[in-house]
Amino acid sequence: MKRIAMIAVMAALIIGCTNMTQKQQGTASGAAIGAVAGAGIVALTGGSAWTGAAVGLVAGGVAGHIKASNEEKAQQPQR
Repeated sequence: MKRIAMIAVMAALIIGCTNMTQKQQGTASGAAIGAVAGAGIVALTGGSAWTGAAVGLVAGGVAGHIKASNEEKAQQPQR
């Protein structure tokens, strides 16, 4: 049952991302990747997976936003 719920949530997130700007998609993707990575790393070391997920969520979101902003600036024509 948990697996079906997780698949439904992931599908909803993917569908919801279709109308986002590049910056919003970068932020959301970075946050999701950071949360999973943070939870996994902390769980492997014996800490609280929720704490790792929260820290990874914030760090990944910031990193994703910065990366998307830099890519957006690089695509703009030079004056």
